Amino acid sequence: MTIRIGVIGAGRIGRYHASVLDALGEFELAAIGDINQEFANDVASRYRTENRSIDSIISDADIDAIAICSSTDTHVELSIAAAKAGKAIFCEKPISLDLNEVDRAIEAVQNAGTKYMVGFNRRFDPGHLAVRKAVQDGTIGELHSVHIVSRDSAAPPVSYVKTSGGMFLDMTIHDFDMAGYIAGSDVVEVFAKGASRVNPEIGAAGDIDTAKILLTHADGTYTTIDNSREAAYGYDQRLEAFGSKGAAISDNVTEHNATLWTKPGSSGPRIADFFIQRYTEAYRAEWLAFAKYVEQGGESPVSIEAGRKPVVIALAAMQSMKENRPVAVGSIK
Repeated sequence: MTIRIGVIGAGRIGRYHASVLDALGEFELAAIGDINQEFANDVASRYRTENRSIDSIISDADIDAIAICSSTDTHVELSIAAAKAGKAIFCEKPISLDLNEVDRAIEAVQNAGTKYMVGFNRRFDPGHLAVRKAVQDGTIGELHSVHIVSRDSAAPPVSYVKTSGGMFLDMTIHDFDMAGYIAGSDVVEVFAKGASRVNPEIGAAGDIDTAKILLTHADGTYTTIDNSREAAYGYDQRLEAFGSKGAAISDNVTEHNATLWTKPGSSGPRIADFFIQRYTEAYRAEWLAFAKYVEQGGESPVSIEAGRKPVVIALAAMQSMKENRPVAVGSIK
């Protein structure tokens, strides 16, 4: 079965998803839609598909699935429309910045009985998966703690920051998802500290660019998260699970594994500069998981209910930082 898929959103992430889908035999890129016609035309031309209106893509009976890669404020309405049309749905994170809106989407998807997957691509990274397996199969014994380092290579423009929902809902939300996924236990409490250390203009816009977060899981495991919007040396993505019998570590991706030894000292390759370089394999595996889900059914690789949890944690983190105290995740409604 070849899955005919329509991509909504021709910005940076929509464009990249289109390139991955075009390279996979499991999919046929049936159409691209975006309110920005210049972007949509460019993607349509590049990947030999049609630029069509969003409504016509969703209502087309010959299209099997919809990829929602547009701005976050459109995700819920598009999810509801696609669910009513009976489409299988892939939606980029987060579902919404508003928990009530997330719940509206969940209700629509549950009522329609349609397939839905949230785009938390880091779950599909080979290194991260190996760490999760080491936790699940007991290789490292009883899990005591998880540590996540997540630092962007360059801070976003202030214009983006103003509409992103804040760092916790835009960037750290990936780490909140990974914490529960790796630990295998839900987060029940959050204590977050944050500041603007990279760019004062980000602080002036009401956001932060540096954070330290402590998560407490239901089983007593702790997760610590180290965030920065800008690391001078590249896109820093590391993850460690520490247990009673050892540790499992997922390290950065580099261009090669050679080390140069000379008289002044030694040097190695630079780490990836951009999320697309770092998570190339993860994006491909994510789409293959979606294809299998659409074709064979079963449990969603990342269900809409699972996609709700990081939003709740992010909102708890925002409250924690504001009030300088731990916040119970269950108190966020």
